[in-house]
Amino acid sequence: MARIASVTIPNEKQVWIALTYVYGVGRTTSKAILAEAKIEPTTRVKDLTEAEIQKINDLIGVKCTVEGDLKRLVTNNIKRLKDINSYKGVRHKAGLPVNGQRTRTNARTRKGKAIAVGGAQPKAASKT
Repeated sequence: MARIASVTIPNEKQVWIALTYVYGVGRTTSKAILAEAKIEPTTRVKDLTEAEIQKINDLIGVKCTVEGDLKRLVTNNIKRLKDINSYKGVRHKAGLPVNGQRTRTNARTRKGKAIAVGGAQPKAASKT
């Protein structure tokens, strides 16, 4: 298995798809990297030579912010928004959608499991 940017990518997939396993590299970026490295995107990872893997590694290191550095950058940006109490920071703190989505319906991913309010549950039988 090939290791690119300290991530083990699958051998059986085409290179342009396998590169998307690296956090911070999407489909467009992977195609751009392969074009610059002069590698056919439909080549399987198992068919790459060590020199080609090294070339891809070098290009990702120079052109992209990936994995731990990118995660740290995103976390610091969110922390800064929370610290200055911006609208987006307040939404992050409250666990609500940040980018203007509606919350009257939907938004269950951010808000969590729905809680029933008022009379929806059957009353327990009382002993007399």
